[in-house]
Amino acid sequence: MKNGLPEIKTPLPGPEAKKVLDLDHRLVSPSYGRDYPMVAKRGSGMMVEDVDGNIFLDFSAGIASVSTGHCHPDVVKAIQQQAETLIHMSGTDFYYPLLTQLAEKITSITPGDFPKRVHFANSGTEGIEAAMKLARYHTRRHRFIAFFGCFHGRTFGSLSLTASKSVQRNGFGPLLSGVSHVPYPNPYRCPNRHPAGDCDCSGVEAIKRLFKTSVPAEEVAAVVVEPIQGEGGYIVPPDNFLPELRKLTEQYGILLIADEVQSGMGRTGRMWACEHTGLVPDILVTAKGIASGMPLGLTVARADIMNWPPGAHASTFGGNPVACAAALETIRLLEEKYVANSDRMGRHILDRLQGWPAKYRHVGNVRGKGLMIGVELVKDQTSREPYPQLRQKVIQRAFELGVLLLGCGESTIRLMPPLIVEKYQADFAIDVLERVIEEASK
Repeated sequence: MKNGLPEIKTPLPGPEAKKVLDLDHRLVSPSYGRDYPMVAKRGSGMMVEDVDGNIFLDFSAGIASVSTGHCHPDVVKAIQQQAETLIHMSGTDFYYPLLTQLAEKITSITPGDFPKRVHFANSGTEGIEAAMKLARYHTRRHRFIAFFGCFHGRTFGSLSLTASKSVQRNGFGPLLSGVSHVPYPNPYRCPNRHPAGDCDCSGVEAIKRLFKTSVPAEEVAAVVVEPIQGEGGYIVPPDNFLPELRKLTEQYGILLIADEVQSGMGRTGRMWACEHTGLVPDILVTAKGIASGMPLGLTVARADIMNWPPGAHASTFGGNPVACAAALETIRLLEEKYVANSDRMGRHILDRLQGWPAKYRHVGNVRGKGLMIGVELVKDQTSREPYPQLRQKVIQRAFELGVLLLGCGESTIRLMPPLIVEKYQADFAIDVLERVIEEASK
């Protein structure tokens, strides 16, 4: 891992990896979706080594979770020191200094200049569950509005919001009642075919139609939105979308919940994707990159909204001291240098990719902010029909060449490296991606 670039030593999967795969296929839930047989042994910075000694350049970051890279020495030190002191007592029934320190820090850096409170959970889906319960409790309303293509989790409440793939819902109904979905504005797929910068396909108008036809506004507790849609395809909405959505929710006394589970913690070149448009939500949920891979989810709300009584909602392991220590150190590193690096490297990558639609007939669109970048593949640029088969070939071939990528949406490749990525590593990954797109297109 010394030079920060891949080194493939065996056919993939290698002999040791095959042993793990055999056990996994027999013993582990088949519900996990794996795109290729990467069996990780250890990680350092941008690199991951598998059980056969093959070294990969990671452009997936544990699904945007290891924001400061794999095993950042400062984060590891914070984890070790805390693990030697106290691993668990349960913040549900006792008090932790680190829990309050993290609450103080996170409320100071989330959007909105008003008093806030924080609920601690273990993951993004648990954070969304807390936000949904809180919205119902505070408003005494029962309905929610979410967006097609969104992903908010797989537990029953969050799954009721999620609308990215039918397989995630198939066989689990009936889900939570009172949830309605509307289109998420996608400039590349604007029904009126406006240029991306002029797209007027605002989902706000769809919500207004709901209010006129089937969903009484006074029954809606909250609208839940990803400021940049993640699983749905790394879709960056038009600049006017979130401000208009905020105005609409305020007009009807509806809470606005921002799901920053994937887009937060510096991923988009700012600490929060909300900041790109000045959005100030009533409730913000974050997880993934907040603790550099440790399990932690936070629901941050206006203090007057988070007014539920003891026992209303809690979590045995939420706010675990070790996870809190990792989060505090992660935030320090992000503020010190890595949010700025996300912005800088994101601009560099987008500059390199911007000409690809003109150069490659199967590249329909390139979009993103910071290190949350999507390359959408299509069968042809006229019909814009998604091309998932090509996407899978590209991701598989990149793996064989030592670059770890993942997809999202119907046929988008997402570039979401740790925020520590350096220019030479970004260029290497782009060179590989360009090569495999050329190969697969033929």
